[in-house]
Amino acid sequence: MNLHKRFMVQFFIQLFLLSLIFLVLMLTVWAVIGFAISEDEIQTDLTEADASYFTNRIEEDRNQYSLKKELEELAESQNGWLVLLDAGGAVVDSFNPPEVLPTQFTVGDFTDRLWGNIEDNQQFHYWEIEFLDEDSLFLLYGKRNLAEDFVMSVAPAIDWQQAKLNLTPENKEQMAEEQAWMQLLSTEGKVLDSFGEVGKNRQYSLQLLGDLKNENQSLASLTNPETGLTVISGLQNVPSTAWEKTFSNRNLFLFFLISLILLAAGTFWYARKFGLPLLVLMQWIQNLGEGHYEQPKNENNGSLITNKKGKVKRKFQLYKDLVATLEQLTTTLKLHQHQQKTLERTREDWISGLSHDLKTPLSSISGYAQMLESSSYDWSAQETREFASIMNKKSSYMMELLEELTLTFRLKNQALPLAKEHADINEFIRRIVIQFINDPSNTEMKFSFVPAPQSIHAHIDPIWFQRIIENLISNAVKYNSAGTEIKISVSAIEQHLFVVVIEDDGIGMETDVLDKLFDRYYRGTNTHTTPTGTGLGLAITKQLIQLHDGSIHVESTPEKGTSVRIIVPV
Repeated sequence: MNLHKRFMVQFFIQLFLLSLIFLVLMLTVWAVIGFAISEDEIQTDLTEADASYFTNRIEEDRNQYSLKKELEELAESQNGWLVLLDAGGAVVDSFNPPEVLPTQFTVGDFTDRLWGNIEDNQQFHYWEIEFLDEDSLFLLYGKRNLAEDFVMSVAPAIDWQQAKLNLTPENKEQMAEEQAWMQLLSTEGKVLDSFGEVGKNRQYSLQLLGDLKNENQSLASLTNPETGLTVISGLQNVPSTAWEKTFSNRNLFLFFLISLILLAAGTFWYARKFGLPLLVLMQWIQNLGEGHYEQPKNENNGSLITNKKGKVKRKFQLYKDLVATLEQLTTTLKLHQHQQKTLERTREDWISGLSHDLKTPLSSISGYAQMLESSSYDWSAQETREFASIMNKKSSYMMELLEELTLTFRLKNQALPLAKEHADINEFIRRIVIQFINDPSNTEMKFSFVPAPQSIHAHIDPIWFQRIIENLISNAVKYNSAGTEIKISVSAIEQHLFVVVIEDDGIGMETDVLDKLFDRYYRGTNTHTTPTGTGLGLAITKQLIQLHDGSIHVESTPEKGTSVRIIVPV
């Protein structure tokens, strides 16, 4: 899956989860708010409660049930009473019951209190309370219609002829305590006398009389048949308190606060999920632009993107394709930087070595040229030839040095391609040995060649591999005295490798010489023995062998000889 599709999937999943969490939290908040509102409504009107509300407010002790005190106090605050019945109608417990309460409810008793009796001034409600593995209980709740009580208590003192209520101070005190009101109306609905707060209506229509039902907890009326006047009374609904208004405002504030917190949390989470990795990757790109070819590090100098096992961390998994690309780019740039430094160092070494090694022969040539140019002395023909011979040798040495320095430079920068050919190794090396045997300058040396018993065929570059063998044999000739025996042998290791060994019984070398044998410009002799040579032969030889994917190993013991072994893949 590419980065574009992975982004789409991740955004869809994260938005879905965030929406789901937001929905669950909102439902939880509204459930809490709803519960609080429900509790507040029950505190005002117990009939708003459901059966589960009473389950925890009824005590059980050895199969004996009773009403808890908090439930009794709530009923008392609402001028109500409670009766708890078992499944058979027997009274289990009661609180502030009516004056006449049977101990065993019959069907008639139950229906009278449930549906009301036309002769009774009561309002009722009931709930069925269920317990596990127990028979159900029935809870009756009732309260008197106080408005009816006020009308019945005031009715005897009303002056129907003069249209006066004639309320006593006791009546007024009781009604004020219960926030009740009373009005005397004419047949046309005109208010003739009143007490208490009931609005500003002085003339009632049928619609306004109907609206009183919604505005009052309870209503009662009485009409005088002689005058046609009607007295009405009611208990106003308790208006919303300041606490309820505050609670409503607090709910709204709480909703917006939780929404803001969720938005902030979602923004922070999204920034951490998608933004923080991008900032780290941008820092990585900035590092590359500034030449720091490495991943961004934390305060412990550890990678911000990968763990200790080298795997991409979870929060960067979405960008793993980009991380892989940046890792590849970092590796490439670091390699190029290393190659550039190597190239510069090689160039500096080449210039330094060239200037150093050319200085001595150039000084000699310059000196002899000045001598020949001098007019103060006439050189003989023999002296002139001697000078010319020295100058020729120095020039040849300089040419050889330039060629080998150029070759070394190309080898170090892997700029020397091989042109490998199929060759018979026994025959190839035998011809090189014959050239040394036929060289008149080598007549004082003893050469022997031991070919492999079986034919060995391999792919080698004939020019450069010949250079390898000639350099090794030339060193054996150059640094040993007359009469030294030089033995060249060829063998095979299974069918994968061939071995060429060049050994002599000459002067050998010390350990400190062996350690520096393949260093550039190191000749392995003092200036009193063999001053010739560029000091690059063995360094070039080793590089050419490595170019053939081979290896070289030298063993030597002073006064006992030296053995050089090269191993090359077939």
